[in-house]
Amino acid sequence: MKLLSIFGTRPEAVKMAPILLALDLELFVESIVCVTGQHRALLDQVLDYFSIVPDFDLGAMEPGQSLNALLARLIAGIDSVIDAAKPDWILVQGDTSSALAGAWAAFQRGIPVAHVEAGLRTYRRTAPFPEEVNRRAIALMSDLHFTPTPAAKANLMAERLTGEVFVTGNTGIDALKLVLARLGDEEAPAEPRRKTILVTCHRRESFGLPFASICAAIERLAQRGDVEIVFPRHPNPALDGAAGRLRNLPPQNLPDFVRLMRGADLVLTDSGGIQEEAATLGKPVVVLREGTERPEGLSAGAAILVGSDPDRIVRAAEAVLDRAAQPSRPSEIYGDGHAARRIVDALLGRPIEEFAPEVPARDPLLQFG
Repeated sequence: MKLLSIFGTRPEAVKMAPILLALDLELFVESIVCVTGQHRALLDQVLDYFSIVPDFDLGAMEPGQSLNALLARLIAGIDSVIDAAKPDWILVQGDTSSALAGAWAAFQRGIPVAHVEAGLRTYRRTAPFPEEVNRRAIALMSDLHFTPTPAAKANLMAERLTGEVFVTGNTGIDALKLVLARLGDEEAPAEPRRKTILVTCHRRESFGLPFASICAAIERLAQRGDVEIVFPRHPNPALDGAAGRLRNLPPQNLPDFVRLMRGADLVLTDSGGIQEEAATLGKPVVVLREGTERPEGLSAGAAILVGSDPDRIVRAAEAVLDRAAQPSRPSEIYGDGHAARRIVDALLGRPIEEFAPEVPARDPLLQFG
């Protein structure tokens, strides 16, 4: 089998890496890697970390490029890669422009598509934007759907799509476990420390007024004497009043970000992948969005959905920060570290035992609106 894997962003690279490592162990698979080149520095860091050397690099990102211009360039570039590689299958991950372009180019050529992290849905067309429409379009063109959870599989079954559906767990959890194994045990801080809040905010629908509201909430939380807020990306100037309780960090490489998550007491994020990783590490999450395609964390009490309203954000965060110290409760609701193996076995027609998560008891401290 000749398999062409296509991805372009750091999150895609992280989630594809365990699959590519598993494919390297297969004697009868020619694994070909095409990167499209978004998030260049962060993408390269992940490739280096997992020792992945792309066969094709489209370098498609240009300053100020619109989504339409990017998509057009990606489809044309991937089409030329198909001509050169002549793959039997094309593998795409998630809901990015790279994934949509890869599926579209393959579909137009009559090449079967396998979709990793399939079936995630908010059923809100513009939230997240454009990812919700991207992943639903990819599903229409896919022949194999690898869903992270039973709920994602149920979404696809309700949509009456063609192709086989397998519940595999999320390969992002495979990658997280690989990073944790490399980090090993690290010593806890010798001195008592403030509680750490890790914040990430990057989605397009968070730009503008929602981000300003999120910043207002962070500024209020920063006035507490017992917290340190870590924001790995240059935040809005609205946070200037939080000086002294806020650490602005540049974008972090993969192991450093995992280290930050592991040391956090609370995570505030609009990221889907971080919702999964935080649950795996036993870190409570306040989700800064109006809807999420990861409802498992809400059902299990690992996360609370608050949107961008400052009062709701502060109330949710303080409910976690003010409770008595408790040990972390890692949860495998999103994966058990064996998703990549299941995906490779399914691609090769081998029988697999689907991922069946155990849902933990709900945390009563996160049951509020």
